[in-house]
Amino acid sequence: MNQVNQKIINAVIEKAGKVCPDSLAFIGIYGSVATGDEYEKSDLDLLILIQDDGGWQLGTGFILDDSKVGYDIYCTNWDGLRYDAACHHAQISKLMDSQIVYIKNQEAYEELCKLREQTKLFLASEERFQRVNELVDKAKISYANAYLHEKLGQVRLDAFGVMCYLMDAIMLFHGRYFKRGTKRMLEELAALPIEERFVDNVKSIASSKDVLELRTLSKSLLLYAEGHLKQEKEKEEHFENLSGTYEEMYSNWRNKVEEAAKQNNVFASFMNMCNLYYMFVEILSEAAIGTYNIMEEYNPDCLEDNVSLFDTCLQKYESVYKTAGIAIKRFRDVDEFVADYLEK
Repeated sequence: MNQVNQKIINAVIEKAGKVCPDSLAFIGIYGSVATGDEYEKSDLDLLILIQDDGGWQLGTGFILDDSKVGYDIYCTNWDGLRYDAACHHAQISKLMDSQIVYIKNQEAYEELCKLREQTKLFLASEERFQRVNELVDKAKISYANAYLHEKLGQVRLDAFGVMCYLMDAIMLFHGRYFKRGTKRMLEELAALPIEERFVDNVKSIASSKDVLELRTLSKSLLLYAEGHLKQEKEKEEHFENLSGTYEEMYSNWRNKVEEAAKQNNVFASFMNMCNLYYMFVEILSEAAIGTYNIMEEYNPDCLEDNVSLFDTCLQKYESVYKTAGIAIKRFRDVDEFVADYLEK
């Protein structure tokens, strides 16, 4: 570590002793100084863990005129580290890789080690896919904003959002995080089993001067990511929790679709067919029940066709029930139902 960086660290320790002696837990270094990527204009990235609000006094920002290097002395509390540990993004090198150079509180350091282990387990678990999905959803919001905005500068920022959320999502999907700085991010991405066109599109966003091109590139990133990040789950061919789902579909929407046709209520027909589709999607996420192309075949011009489509889907799903050994609960009348219900 060079003399300037060591003096800065010593100054933080000395100030902590003067203004908040119980606040500072430990200090670590991360970023280019820690990874060996530093050059003559590199600043110093510090993990300064504070244990109470008094520790915020240690934070500051400044510029050294002799070297023309700016520094941001930023403090972190446990809430910040735990947020990183939950992997809401892939920029967690500060948590995972900081080289601890000063320890005031040994218990705090041991807690950091535990948090790192928990994060490693999280990155290796299926729980991380929830974070991946959240990041993709955020990317979609940025993509929508790219179509709501018209000015080039704002659309560039929207495309930046798409790009960053998806890069984080891809890293986490593979159980990884960014270990190096911005200038090395594309190298880290390229080291993953992803197609070269994803990285090329990221580069193209950075150089684009056209709103339409930025939107197109953002869309390409999203479509590629959705395919790449698709998590194939093991699905049971016949799943015991299917019981009751046929009856629920019939109860919720079958007669409503028929009523909509009689009243020529396109909106009601559309809503009920969409709801049916999404129930099939939910079931399909857990069980291999086949595909149901409801909205491709939905007909707003002839609502009677939608009644037939609904019945065709139910008939197909009934065969899934039979194969799974599940009987549809049908009764001649309410008295037969009550007798059966009370008996069981």
